[in-house]
Amino acid sequence: MATMSINDRLARWKNLYENPTPGRVFLVQSNVDEIPSPPHAQPYAELAEARIETAWAFYQNMQARAEWLDDDNIPHIAMWTGTEIFAEAFGCDIHRYEHGNPMALPKITKPEEVASLKMPTLEHPVFESLFGIMDELHRRDPAALLMLVDIQSPLDIAALIWDKTYFYMGVLDDPNAVNDLCQMTYDILTAFLDEWFRRYGTTFIGHYPNYPFWDGITLSEDEIGAISVDMFDEFALPWLVKLADRYGNVGIHCCANAQHQWDGLLKVPNLKLLNLVQDENVLAESLEFFAPHLVQWPQGMLPGNAAPADVIAAYGDNTRTVIAIETGDDKDLAIRTAAELAELCR
Repeated sequence: MATMSINDRLARWKNLYENPTPGRVFLVQSNVDEIPSPPHAQPYAELAEARIETAWAFYQNMQARAEWLDDDNIPHIAMWTGTEIFAEAFGCDIHRYEHGNPMALPKITKPEEVASLKMPTLEHPVFESLFGIMDELHRRDPAALLMLVDIQSPLDIAALIWDKTYFYMGVLDDPNAVNDLCQMTYDILTAFLDEWFRRYGTTFIGHYPNYPFWDGITLSEDEIGAISVDMFDEFALPWLVKLADRYGNVGIHCCANAQHQWDGLLKVPNLKLLNLVQDENVLAESLEFFAPHLVQWPQGMLPGNAAPADVIAAYGDNTRTVIAIETGDDKDLAIRTAAELAELCR
């Protein structure tokens, strides 16, 4: 794989973030694997060895694909996790699915229980396992970009720990307890991120969706769909601002019905990319609303295998967008689609 090719791809992404003029990068989501690899191992500590090997095989496949597929995908080493990591560190039990990521079960139901939670440290087994896996993968190729684990916002982590049946009652009845818990989740989250960036650097791939990012943080912010604008300003925005102040650039994924929070999201400093998962009507509005401000990766507007020209037309001429088109296991279709997108986008 030509190093310059990957450097060119990274340069196109960076230019998209930093240049306010309309532009696009594009990804061809191909299932063609020229190097046989096993299915992804489920994200459990006892499967550490299998997680290492499947992540390594996935990386090799991405490297091989970059040789024949001219799109803007960045080969990277992927760390697949669920949303349970930080909640588990606070003592939440974990529900395991036979097929699918694990889920944290709430640990508390009352505001007074916040004070009883034990503040975790990076010595917790869940973190030691994650760092152990990534240390080995990083050792195998120190130059490879690593995918960050699934990062939730401090508010979202708090809503995993505190049973949501009662959490939103706490938002109304005991906001101090909610903010106390958010402070705790912020503290362990930033301790983890500080150590991650110290070990592996500040250029990485976001967990969902998979986009390269520099000098900042990518995270999910979904609970904002269930709260008012005033509650956003009190319980969500302060932590997003603190994260931006600490790390720099911000990329956000949101799959909640949170159109009422769009103005609030623009208050987040250095917000570079927004990934919304909504229906086509909402996304059409979001493309226009956010166009002057940031890069967008809309998901749900068109079928994944939509024709390139249709996607270009739907996303409009005045946006900065990420285009992702699925081509399945048809290698020739993937190559043709990439060529068409290159002509339309570059």
